[in-house]
Amino acid sequence: MDGAVGLRQVAERAGVSMRTVSNVVRGTGRFSEATRERVMLAVEELGYRPNTAARRLRTGRSGVLLLAVPELTMPYFAELAAHLLRQAAAHGCTLLVEATGGRPEAELALALGQTDPMVDGVVLSPLALDDEAAARAGSKTPLVLLGERVHDLPCPHVTIDNTGAAREATEHLLARGRRRIAVLGRQTVAHAATSATRLAGHRQALDQAGIAYDETLAPAVAAYHRADAAAAVRRLLDLPEPPDAVFCFADAMAEGALHAVRERGLSVPGDIAVVGFDDVEGAAYTAPPLTTVAPDKPELARLAVNALLDQIEGRVDPSVLIAGHRLVVRDSS
Repeated sequence: MDGAVGLRQVAERAGVSMRTVSNVVRGTGRFSEATRERVMLAVEELGYRPNTAARRLRTGRSGVLLLAVPELTMPYFAELAAHLLRQAAAHGCTLLVEATGGRPEAELALALGQTDPMVDGVVLSPLALDDEAAARAGSKTPLVLLGERVHDLPCPHVTIDNTGAAREATEHLLARGRRRIAVLGRQTVAHAATSATRLAGHRQALDQAGIAYDETLAPAVAAYHRADAAAAVRRLLDLPEPPDAVFCFADAMAEGALHAVRERGLSVPGDIAVVGFDDVEGAAYTAPPLTTVAPDKPELARLAVNALLDQIEGRVDPSVLIAGHRLVVRDSS
């Protein structure tokens, strides 16, 4: 689509007024969720981009946002970045994407606004952020945190109910008659919020079922990679009483678990059920297709971009914004 597309074409496609299109794109005024969805669909279909040059002259802002995620090689973060890119573009913004490697010092630097001065604001998805240190130091750059929350920072935080989602995943396995449920994703490093919140939900489900938590079935892992999971599952299968199910805190880990189970000539879910977390595109194409928790990634992206733009405009609301999730049941369980 060429650059001639303007408000009029978007308004005609969506069946609304040009003023409504402007309000939706800028996030101002009043409109229904159905109207917002129609306008955003028309924006994406037509490839509409607002006139950023005029806005920059008027506001003095660059229109450049930064998304920082732990790894772009992880499918979940790559998919989430794609959703944020679309949301930013719909608001006429450029989104830079950076990988922190999950290093606490890199995450803290970004949380403190130590980035390119052209960046108007940062969406940070941390793995090991010391947000108590970040809160003490403060930040001059608008910041939105994306992902799990443990401590409080005076900025918006966009997440899902990780504890509830993990509880639902374990409850699903319990309902399938599994009683020795291993969990992959426990980490012993400081500030490991993903591990803490999801392990809490897993343990809640076990407690409600009257099953004692056994840390032997929750081996610590260094990272949420396929190789880490495969190595952990091999150790679990060597136990005198191996697990009959494995709940993985990331789909990438579930892929590693499936690989290790196949190596032993065991069947999924006959001998051992496997459940993941993230519902990346590849989850539907594993062998067998993977049961997994599906965060609402488009909603996460929409909430994060809108919250960051509000901050940039001076509307600071340090709320926790909760996107939805659901358990997608496939053949692995």
